[in-house]
Amino acid sequence: MSTDQPPPGPDAPRDRDSSDPSAEHPRANGSPYGERTAGTDPYAGMPPLGHLGRRLIARIIDALLIGIPVGLVMSAVVGGYDPVDGNVRSTTVTLVYVLVYFLYEGVMLTRDGQTVGKKAMRIRVAILANGQPPVGQAGWVRAAVYALPEIVPCCGFLFWLINVLWCTWDRPYRQCLHDKAAKTVVVSAVP
Repeated sequence: MSTDQPPPGPDAPRDRDSSDPSAEHPRANGSPYGERTAGTDPYAGMPPLGHLGRRLIARIIDALLIGIPVGLVMSAVVGGYDPVDGNVRSTTVTLVYVLVYFLYEGVMLTRDGQTVGKKAMRIRVAILANGQPPVGQAGWVRAAVYALPEIVPCCGFLFWLINVLWCTWDRPYRQCLHDKAAKTVVVSAVP
């Protein structure tokens, strides 16, 4: 291959990846994902992504905030709770917890994009396209994909585990599967 080609003319694209001689189409800034202008980046202008540690602590706070009262009420109503036993009582307690958590998260996210745990950790949920809180359907979809799969015996927990771990390897937005379903991202709430 000859390297003594003339430089591109004024009308020729300048951001063609020169390391790939077979590339027929220019790539924006050498990106293999195609052409994007600065205005089309959905994350442009948003606060920094929420730290994974803060996200985990926020989930723990929310789980305790819902789990302790539900556990106390359900223990008084149906008696003891043994999650390993798999009897009708433990299934009932799990169903009630999942439904209460779904309602809690859906209401809180559609109101202002934050649960109590997220407020304490100074993070919030934002629509990826515009940075606004996920009011309406997006907040409910996110809450449903996070909480409701737990209803399915065995497979629900496996899905939940994969769902919450997804953000550890997802790039560039560190989204969990419930974020991807709702097209949301977790960002810092600090101005």
